[in-house]
Amino acid sequence: MKVQIRYFASVREALDTSGETVDTGAATLAALRDELIARGGAYATALARGKAVRMALDQAMSDEAAALREGCEVAFFPPVTGG
Repeated sequence: MKVQIRYFASVREALDTSGETVDTGAATLAALRDELIARGGAYATALARGKAVRMALDQAMSDEAAALREGCEVAFFPPVTGG
């Protein structure tokens, strides 16, 4: 299935792109993240397990168990602090 991925803040800077469309067999956000990590290089570093990365599915904050569907939008970004 095709999924639109958007990257924000330090994740975007590390990957040197704001987004891409991928053809994936991943069923969940966790599986998609693992596919991206498996690309190696900057993807493995920016999205590494153990690194704080937030995810959104169709502009709603989601956990890794969220199911993907054809044409959905996924966003990866670091936690944001304010104050």
